[in-house]
Amino acid sequence: MTDSWDVRAVLLDMDGTLLDTERVYFESLVTALNMFGYTDDVDALCHAMVGLPGPECEAMLHARYGAGLPLPEINKAYVARRDEILAAGLPLKHGAVELLDALQSIACPMAIVTSSSRGTADSHLALAGIRERFDTILTCDDVTRGKPSPDLYLLAASRLGVDPERCVAVEDSNHGVTAAHAAGTITIMVPDMVPPTEQSRARCAAVVPDLGAVLEILHQRGGLVRRRL
Repeated sequence: MTDSWDVRAVLLDMDGTLLDTERVYFESLVTALNMFGYTDDVDALCHAMVGLPGPECEAMLHARYGAGLPLPEINKAYVARRDEILAAGLPLKHGAVELLDALQSIACPMAIVTSSSRGTADSHLALAGIRERFDTILTCDDVTRGKPSPDLYLLAASRLGVDPERCVAVEDSNHGVTAAHAAGTITIMVPDMVPPTEQSRARCAAVVPDLGAVLEILHQRGGLVRRRL
């Protein structure tokens, strides 16, 4: 890693990247499906949903189980189990506070870029104690096409007034990497539940184990100095 980057902004995925929520979502959905008798290869199906917007996940469920799927009831069971788990607290991923502190100390523009809804993003960032750190939050409510389309990342860069190629995007999922790379960002992957595919590795400037390593790379290659946009 010898090339330097002209980093003017950092775009952060939320679930599985900053917040340790993907396991919560996974367990909650598996539990809800099992409650209604859907047990065949459920784990693999739910793994395939990691990083996708809700409507696409619902479409995958209908494609697997048919039009008779009692989706409203399953969604209620899912939310109940999810909220039960989150009532005990919503942990941050390792290195999240240090990364955010470092970026804020130099007034580096930041944005949340998530496949979750605005309501979920606001609620979960608040539960994790970091909502007030972000003025710019882009969610699936802001675009017609969510990840893996690049639209969210392009919109985030536009909102911050920064060219995408001068943005570092941090993602945990293959779908998110696809979106960030297609937008032209410098993409770093911190895998969570799903390992990177070879295609994702090729699309990333780096694949690292945690957010502490992201901060180290930003110091080494991005400069992380206070600057005017």
